[in-house]
Amino acid sequence: MTLYTIGFTATTAESFFGRLAAAGVTKVIDVRLNNVSQLAGFAKRQDLPYFLRALAGIGYEHHPEFAPTQEILDAFKKQHGDWPEYESAFARLLRKRHDGSVLDAADLDGACLLCSEREPIHCHRRLVAEYLAGRTPGLSVVHL
Repeated sequence: MTLYTIGFTATTAESFFGRLAAAGVTKVIDVRLNNVSQLAGFAKRQDLPYFLRALAGIGYEHHPEFAPTQEILDAFKKQHGDWPEYESAFARLLRKRHDGSVLDAADLDGACLLCSEREPIHCHRRLVAEYLAGRTPGLSVVHL
């Protein structure tokens, strides 16, 4: 079983949708807190499900329960917090919110977690992917 992750910042629509299609992604799981920002371009809530379906036959779900709170985001981005503190705060939030329950393995296989950050290293989608992989035997993670 494979769970993918992808970010849309600093990429073209052609590259973004092409990578999803080439990987055989079946569903995008949007883990952004705010998926309506003007900065989102082709990845805005009202457009993304259409583009995914029309261009690549890919489904779409929004799961903001896998997003950090605004407070956690602000502490890291606006107040220039450090990454280890962000990771710890977000890990606590995931454990509190999900308390052992996660998406079913069938919901994850072939799915792709979406967030805005270009690279996964300092993005919560990587943390979500690792959290889900740690609770889903046989699930591997691939960052597109």
